[in-house]
Amino acid sequence: MTIRVLLADDQAMIRASLRTILEDQPDITVVAEAGDGVETIEQARRTRPDVCLVDIQMPRLDGIEVARTLAEAPTKVVMVTTFDLDEYVHGALRYGAAGFVLKDAGPRLLVEAVRAAYTGDALISPSITLRLLHHLADRGARTEIRVPARPLTARETEIVRAIGRGHTNQEIADGLFISLSTVKGYVSGIMVKLGVRNRVEIVAWAWESRLMDAR
Repeated sequence: MTIRVLLADDQAMIRASLRTILEDQPDITVVAEAGDGVETIEQARRTRPDVCLVDIQMPRLDGIEVARTLAEAPTKVVMVTTFDLDEYVHGALRYGAAGFVLKDAGPRLLVEAVRAAYTGDALISPSITLRLLHHLADRGARTEIRVPARPLTARETEIVRAIGRGHTNQEIADGLFISLSTVKGYVSGIMVKLGVRNRVEIVAWAWESRLMDAR
């Protein structure tokens, strides 16, 4: 299975660099490029990529608006940027981005982020993960906790905690000695109960609900 990727960045040299890194992988191909936010949305709707790598700061529409517009589409949006300012991270994740990677994170992490988004996981650069989770936990202490439509079972709570720690579906399956398909079934059920769209929002709920210990 080949992962089809759209690259969105206003700098042609950056797009060329990202294309070189990704197309060096046997399971990834770049199907389109875009130099601004409006073109990104047009290309995404035309080529229907599996994953969009989107720069936060672009002309006409920024990456956060791109993520918001494509939130209901099957395409997964991964933010790639030189900035790790909190407002960018929170804005991107609020609109369903499936990852947030700094441009200086290195080729391996970039490739992992694309594969994680494609399989329904999410990856955030390690340099910002801890600060983000601390913020979510602090915010949860100040805001009303969202109650699930139906209570989580003990096993679902265990899986939510594992997702909150950044574990992939395969790692959860290995740790709990259950099949990968069983984990995916649990994750789908959890998203329905929590009323969220993806794993990143599960992480946010877990930390805001004080289910995790960020300290």
